[in-house]
Parts: sequence; C-alpha cells; structure tokens
Amino acid sequence: MEAVDILTRSLSKAVPFNGNVLQYHGRSDRHGQLICWGILFDLMLNSDVLRSHVQAGKVVFGINHTLRSFSPEKRKRLDLVLCRPKAGAAPPKKPRTLQTIAARHGIELSPEQQALLDGLPLIQEGPVGSVLVALEAKACMTEHIKALPRLYDELNSSHQIVHGHSSNALSIGFVMVNAADEFYSPTNTGKPGPNRHKQPHAMERAVAQVTDLPRRSHHSSQGFDGLGIVVVDMNNDGTSPCKLVTTPPAPADDDVLHYDSMLQRMAHEYDSRFSMI
Repeated sequence: MEAVDILTRSLSKAVPFNGNVLQYHGRSDRHGQLICWGILFDLMLNSDVLRSHVQAGKVVFGINHTLRSFSPEKRKRLDLVLCRPKAGAAPPKKPRTLQTIAARHGIELSPEQQALLDGLPLIQEGPVGSVLVALEAKACMTEHIKALPRLYDELNSSHQIVHGHSSNALSIGFVMVNAADEFYSPTNTGKPGPNRHKQPHAMERAVAQVTDLPRRSHHSSQGFDGLGIVVVDMNNDGTSPCKLVTTPPAPADDDVLHYDSMLQRMAHEYDSRFSMI
C-alpha cells in the first residue's frame, strides 16, 4: 500500500495556490486529489481484474463527477468515480491520467513508486457511464468539533446517493484527521497565529464521528462498502513535515477502518462484483 506514504510526503511540500505557497488549503482540491490519486494507484496495484479492464478499455475514471441517484432523486458531486465509458460520448480532448495528475498536483513519488506507476496500464479520464466505484474523500484538519456535523452529513449522503444510483456500485469513504496541537489556517484572514486544538479530544471526537458512519456487508443494506481513516500530524506552517500518526485513536493495523483494510476490501469487492463486465 503506497497511498498514505505518498499523501504525507506530498503534503509536506508547499506548492503555489492563489498567489501563495502552501501545504494545505481547505478551499483547494489538491489534498482531495492526492487522496484519490493514491487510492486509485493502490487499487490498480492490488486488483488484477481492474488492470485487465483498463487494458481492455472497459473502465475509465471521472473526477468531480455529479452523480444523480434514481431513488431518492438527489445529486452529489463525488471526488472520483470508476466507471464504464458512456456509450456514444466523445472522450476529453486531453484526458487526464494518473501520470498527468501527479505532475499537476505535485505528487511526490519515490523511485520505487514511480517504477510501479510506469508498470501499470494507462487509465484515463473519460465520459462517465455506469458507475462501478465512487469515492468521497474528506479532511478534518482544524476546528474539528465545529466541522463534525457537516463532515458526517456529507459523508452519509454520499453512500445514500451512490446506492440510490446503483445498489451494485461500491461506495468508498476516506477521512484524514489532524492530530496537531496547532494549525496555521490560510482562511484566518486578519487573525495572527495558528488555530489551537484541544488534543487528543478533538481528533478523538472526529475519529469517533467517522466510525459511527453506517457500513454495509450486503448490497441490499445501507452504508459504505469501504471506509478508511488516516490520522496525521500537520501544522501547515509551510515547512514542517506532515507525519503519519499510528497510535490511538488512529485505527490499528487490524482495524477494519485502517487504510490497508479499506483498500483490501475495496479490491476484493471490485474483483468479486465486476469480474464479468
């Protein structure tokens, strides 16, 4: 599994955004793209079925795709979907790929990870047909308690709309929670200094809220098909590294909400459900 290492290394590097050089900005989609990129990368590495589908041109991806559910009739913009190409629709003139997204968002790969990427079949962005996998990625980096109701509602509505679109589709949720005592928020205009967090209380509440989200083990029930939590220590001062936290309340290695468990379940479910497409 490579995504968490790639995520923390990439967020440790400040990049240009709206005339500034920042590691993280809540109004930028960079952190979401980093997360989605890494999860798709790991899924490609772990699913023989997906790799064969990509090679055969059966599967493409969509970014920030607005999905409409059949019942109830609602819509939601999802960070990443894996899908069948929409019949008769023209592909983008310059479709994004894992390679082009990595270059655009400053995704930091080790030489070994670059070699793994080079060995994968080329998956491209394309017109979205039948959705197979839908991913919603969120970050809770500062003002944790204030953000929790919206975080829960947005995630909970995600799996409802995905399964309202198709009960067979995989709905995957991922949340990054910050364990740092302080966080320099770029949105704090006119307020000097960092936001201060009451830790570990803040991150414990955030992890507990995500843990309470419904999960499903059968296509007739409601909930996420895969759900993962990663805890990081990041103060966003422009130079300090983003570090992975593995101690509680971060999920333990054998926890179903550990990233590796989420990815393994995601790959298994993809292979089981979609091997015959």
